Amino acid sequence: MSGEKDLAVLLQNMEPVLNPGEYVFCTVETLNQIPDIEKILFFFKETEAVTVVLDRTIADEWHLKYTYISSWITLTIHSSLEAVGLTAAFANALKKENISCNVVAAYFHDHIFIAQHDAEKAMNALHSLKGNRGIQ
Repeated sequence: MSGEKDLAVLLQNMEPVLNPGEYVFCTVETLNQIPDIEKILFFFKETEAVTVVLDRTIADEWHLKYTYISSWITLTIHSSLEAVGLTAAFANALKKENISCNVVAAYFHDHIFIAQHDAEKAMNALHSLKGNRGIQ
């Protein structure tokens, strides 16, 4: 299954879910510095370092530094990696509420990390997309 490509279908059927917890973005030089790779949410190798995203309590336990505490929202519709416009639609809805978002597109779903204090406002903005289908 490659997922849904039709933007109208995606917007009408997506269900944003606010995952429990507090998530942080940290950096390490190598993954060898991570005591238990199974405890991180994901990592991304950049030129400067490896970015790891994980639960704040684990980062604190491992003494990893962070400056941004986020909430994690999952859009629970299987969107195609080739879908056009979904990221723009939800980013625009969040922009209108002055909410910064950090987006991760995984195979099955899109995931949005937003400042923890904006979680409720972000959920409301995302739910509003269902009514107007993100068309501005």
